[in-house]
Amino acid sequence: MCVGISLLLSPAQASESIKLSSWNMDWLTLRPAHDHALPPNAPTRTAADFAALRHYAQRLHSDVLAFEEVDSLEAARLVFPQEDYDLYITSDPIIQKVGLAVRRSSGLTVTVNPEVTALNIPQRGHHHALRGGMDITLHKGAASLRLLVVHLKTGCWAQPLEAKKRACSLLYQQFHVIENWMMDRLDDGTPFAILGDFNRRLTPSDPIMRLLQSDADLTLTTAGFTSPCRRSGDLFIDHILLGNQARGWFVPGSLRVMLLRNAPKGLTLSDHCPVSIQMQLP
Repeated sequence: MCVGISLLLSPAQASESIKLSSWNMDWLTLRPAHDHALPPNAPTRTAADFAALRHYAQRLHSDVLAFEEVDSLEAARLVFPQEDYDLYITSDPIIQKVGLAVRRSSGLTVTVNPEVTALNIPQRGHHHALRGGMDITLHKGAASLRLLVVHLKTGCWAQPLEAKKRACSLLYQQFHVIENWMMDRLDDGTPFAILGDFNRRLTPSDPIMRLLQSDADLTLTTAGFTSPCRRSGDLFIDHILLGNQARGWFVPGSLRVMLLRNAPKGLTLSDHCPVSIQMQLP
C-alpha cells in the first residue's frame, strides 16, 4: 500500500499531538563546489534552493524533525529559521552530520544526551568515517520521549545477514550498537523512537528487524507501506521505530511522505522526502 501525503487533524487533535519527522537533506552545506572535502557529485545549493527547502519545511510544519546529511548549524538555519526552531547537531568531523530541529512553539523541552559515537565503526584501510548518532530526550508535561537519530551505512539494502559484502558487515555492526542502545531503554523503561536514514529496506520479515524484535516489541511505522518519494512501489529506507510506551502514542494511519518531485525545474532540493508520523503524548 502506498502511503499518503497529507493529513487532516481536528483542532483538538492538533493541540494534543506532535508531528515527528525525518528528512535526509542530501549534502546540505554552504561549502563551494570545489571544496576538497566534497565528492565530485555532491550537490551545491543556490539561494533559490535554500528558499525552496525552507518553503517545504514550513509546509511540513513538524514539531520535531530529525535531519541527516547536514554540514553545519549555519546551513540548517537557512532551512529551519532560528526564530522558529531550536537546532541541535552532532560534533562528527564530517560533512554528513545528523541533527534535530525542535519547533519553539511545540512546548517541548530538550535534554541533550551523549552522542552515540559507537555507530562510527572503525574501518581498517578506509579514511571515510561513518556517522555517529544523536541522542536527545524530549519533555512535555510529565511525558518524556527519548530519540536516537541515525544515518547508517549505505550499500546493504536487503541482503541476508550472512552476506560477505563489506557494507553489510558494517551495517550489521551498527545495528548491534542500536540494539545495545535499545536494550538500555528497555532497562530504564523510557519511551523511545529510533529514526533517520537506515539505508535498509526494513520490513517485519527483514532479518535485521526480526533480530531487533526478538529483544523487544517494536512498532515499525513504515511497515506495510511503500514510499511514493521517487517512484511508486519502492520500500522505505527512512524509518521511524517506536518502543516501550511510545508504541501506544503512535496515531494509527498518520504516516505521511511529503513529495518534492513536483518542485519547479532547476532547483536542487533533496533525493529523499520527509517522512512523518503523529504522536499523541499523554
